[in-house]
Amino acid sequence: MKTVLITGASTGFGRDVAHLFAREGWNVIATMRSPEAGAELARRDNVLVTRLDVQERASIEQALQAGLARFGGIDAVVNNAGFGLFGVFESLPREKLQEQFDVNVFGVMDVVRAVLPHFREQKRGLIINVSSGAGVFGLPMSSAYCASKFALEGFSEALSYELASLNIVVKIVEPGGVLSTDFGKRSGQEVAGITPPADYAPFLTRANEVFTGLRARRLATSEEVAGVIFRAATDGTDQLRYVATKDIEPEVKARRETSESQYMAFMRSRFSPGA
Repeated sequence: MKTVLITGASTGFGRDVAHLFAREGWNVIATMRSPEAGAELARRDNVLVTRLDVQERASIEQALQAGLARFGGIDAVVNNAGFGLFGVFESLPREKLQEQFDVNVFGVMDVVRAVLPHFREQKRGLIINVSSGAGVFGLPMSSAYCASKFALEGFSEALSYELASLNIVVKIVEPGGVLSTDFGKRSGQEVAGITPPADYAPFLTRANEVFTGLRARRLATSEEVAGVIFRAATDGTDQLRYVATKDIEPEVKARRETSESQYMAFMRSRFSPGA
């Protein structure tokens, strides 16, 4: 039986992909900041629920050792833990920007750093980093989140070249918005009480109209994204990127398949106050 370690497994993609791996016969190390939230997962014989906070390096090592002690090895890691910080950049406190990168970038790096010696020893391994459409194209009111996911994408791609000769594969899964996740709830809590300068009002009116339309396009579920993550783990390829939801396909296509001028005209036309 293969074993996967998943971060952020208490809700959303992490929880659903943990259940999916377990149903498919994998051993699962389901990690989360509050293990009591994983009571349902813990009832499965092939699942270990244990604490891991990506902002605490000691907890990363402790979770890794607990998983190795329980299952004897780790074949794959899914770096899913993350959150979104939204609002116009000028209004975002510096300490929240730091936390955005601590969780979405440095936390991932610390998990990878902890598991690599084990992967090198067994001469194989798989790392799947959950990114976002916001790691492909920039969005207003999402500068901090986009910056963290752009950084994650660059790190993942560069890392994939470093590790290929060691038979360690790196993959990126890029979801857009989904219907069944608590991501938006936490994001709303993060921006509560943050008031932008009044000068941004015309832009914010237009941006909110666009985001309302984007939310209406959300057709995927958390379970469907979990299915893409599982496919990335089991398709036997070295494919780097997987677009996980259809709602972001127009923006991804514009970014990756058109010229820079066409792409910028497409995006600017959507967010201009006079559009």
